[in-house]
Amino acid sequence: MSPPIDHPCLHLHVLPGAFFVRKLEPKQVGDTLQKLFLSSDDDGESFLSVTRTFEELSVAGRYKDGMPEGYKELASWRAIKIAGPMEFDLAGVLSGVLEPLKRAEVGIFAVSTWNTDYVLVAQENLRTAVETLKADHWVFASE
Repeated sequence: MSPPIDHPCLHLHVLPGAFFVRKLEPKQVGDTLQKLFLSSDDDGESFLSVTRTFEELSVAGRYKDGMPEGYKELASWRAIKIAGPMEFDLAGVLSGVLEPLKRAEVGIFAVSTWNTDYVLVAQENLRTAVETLKADHWVFASE
């Protein structure tokens, strides 16, 4: 059964601003992350996700002036947020968003948090992603 995509907690939002995605070596935690956290001040607009595994350190976030060198060039992504918060037993939400994007051949980078999920798409694919999701009956909050 598909999630009830007309429920307000499942409405989609295109977040403002440019986002970056970067892969680092697992041991690059020190200075790089400290600089990212310091440049992502708590202004209500901050977004920074860090995932460390045995093989890598993945960092995704909203680009802001003052971030370490090299991040501006990576800020070629846009973020679509599922409104949330969602209960953990609400199954299939992220796959429900990703399936139509897969059919439209839109590559993604997904970030999950306690409250919700975010789908990052390349800036040049944002229009296709939004149109595809609307055609699949997802509701965007600004409408």
